[in-house]
Amino acid sequence: MNSSKSPGLAGFGVLKNTTCHTEKKISVFFSIIFMTVGILSNSLAIAILMKAYQRFRQKSKASFLLLASGLVVTDLFGHLINGAIAVFVYASDKDWIRFNQSNILCSVFGICMVFFGLCPLFLGSVMAVERCIGVTKPIFHSTKMTSKHVKMMLTMVCLFAVIIALLPILRFRAYQIQASRTWCFYKTEHVEDWEDRFYLLLFSCLGLLALAISFLCNAVTGITLLRVKFKSQQRQGRSHHFEMIIQLLAIMCVSCICWSPFLVTMARIGINKSHSKETCETILFALRMATWNQILDPWVYILLRKAVLKNLYKITRGCCGVHIINLHMWELSSIKNSLKVAAISESPVSSKQVNLQPLSSTGQ
Repeated sequence: MNSSKSPGLAGFGVLKNTTCHTEKKISVFFSIIFMTVGILSNSLAIAILMKAYQRFRQKSKASFLLLASGLVVTDLFGHLINGAIAVFVYASDKDWIRFNQSNILCSVFGICMVFFGLCPLFLGSVMAVERCIGVTKPIFHSTKMTSKHVKMMLTMVCLFAVIIALLPILRFRAYQIQASRTWCFYKTEHVEDWEDRFYLLLFSCLGLLALAISFLCNAVTGITLLRVKFKSQQRQGRSHHFEMIIQLLAIMCVSCICWSPFLVTMARIGINKSHSKETCETILFALRMATWNQILDPWVYILLRKAVLKNLYKITRGCCGVHIINLHMWELSSIKNSLKVAAISESPVSSKQVNLQPLSSTGQ
């Protein structure tokens, strides 16, 4: 019954000695709330993105909108599929032996957990790289980062996540029912085999690598924006800096806070094998933290925009009575401002004009 080599029976091995118990009513309530809030927020984000993409279809902002659309669509389907399976499991009183005789449902659940866990992290890192290129190399971004290339990157990211999720099935390693009997994932109890450890470490390392890439690219983007802000005397670029710095801080904080506990927990289980001291409650808490990232993604990437920040500034100014920033700084589009300021600074024509000014003055 505990053999991980048998796909038909491996999923039921954990049912023999269950040490983690969850209240049915509370767990069902949390699952329904998470699924509903996630679906509503991501649906709203998709509607906003579709409207914005129709407006900026031929501009450089289209690449960001395409990547953001892929992110929120992935989060939406993740909430729909994983949430529906979780609610079904709770409604069936977690009786896996009755409705999962051939372990098909557990395998599907495990594949979806891995795919919809890694894919948003990969897309977040790709978005961070795209923003970094757009700010540091605007000319290259506007000429090379076309919609066709972005769609190819989206396809490659999804295919890579699918391959990672299918690895255990291709190797005849069934996904395991976890100790709480509410979800399926890689084997996390009595981990002795090197392949079980490999899957856990692969998942956690890829997730942590995606977070590290996002952090690094966002840091480079933020430093570049601050340098442009202090060097440029043009006032129209300040709104872009203010908006982007807030977005970058929110993105890094939410992703790291939500995903780090689960990824670190999986890594510790993979390293310590059967000697890991991670309890079922700890794993379940880390999983719910990771779920919150998919709920907050649309609010961070899409809804934390210029209009929202402007209204928050008005409320803050009304409450505090402090005049920090003039509202006319928000007049131009942030993406347009960044490309304009960066393109002027990198343009060879502008540098030639600057070099000719002292010559003309000396000639006079």
